[in-house]
Amino acid sequence: MYTTNLANKIQVEMIKQGYVEIEASARHVHLCKDDLMTLFGMTDLEEVRELSQPGQYLSGQKLILQGPKRKIERVSVLGPLREKTQVEISKSDAIQLGVDCPIRESGDIKDSGKITLIGPKGQIELGEGVIIAHNHIHVTPYEAKLLNLKDKEIVSVKVMSVRPVTFDDVVVRIDYNFAFRMHVDFDEANAAAVQGFTLGKIIKRN
Repeated sequence: MYTTNLANKIQVEMIKQGYVEIEASARHVHLCKDDLMTLFGMTDLEEVRELSQPGQYLSGQKLILQGPKRKIERVSVLGPLREKTQVEISKSDAIQLGVDCPIRESGDIKDSGKITLIGPKGQIELGEGVIIAHNHIHVTPYEAKLLNLKDKEIVSVKVMSVRPVTFDDVVVRIDYNFAFRMHVDFDEANAAAVQGFTLGKIIKRN
């Protein structure tokens, strides 16, 4: 019990100091139910492993992304299903595929990039839905109160690594169902030497 209480106190103090764990998010796809049926002939995804965000999981389904230039195979599909299909890639992926897509927050896909999704049962010409996910921090109201953060606030985050890059445009997203983590894509993670357990320090902007 003493060890648990001490660990909790240390965790709270780290949060108060603005430290957040950084996770690198690989390219992935979120599918709607109709597109899942077209691509896989399934009505629901096969859950393989839970992710750090509550209710989110890695499925056993993989897709091929086909762009004007090249294709990328074995791209993971994450669950649960969504109302609209969305593809999240890095800038390097976009260049490789030959896809023109904007940097957006998840869910903001209007007039975004186009791509072809190829599954074992069929394929889909996705007219919009490809984005480079804007780096962001998932925050619960508890951490938001400790750090005086507001939803959609923009903060800076200094990466505590051997290559201490500072990101100055990080979006704060607050929800009761979140776990306190910062998400970057693999281009950003590689640039800042994010690997294994890496912390970032949140810096409020004036």
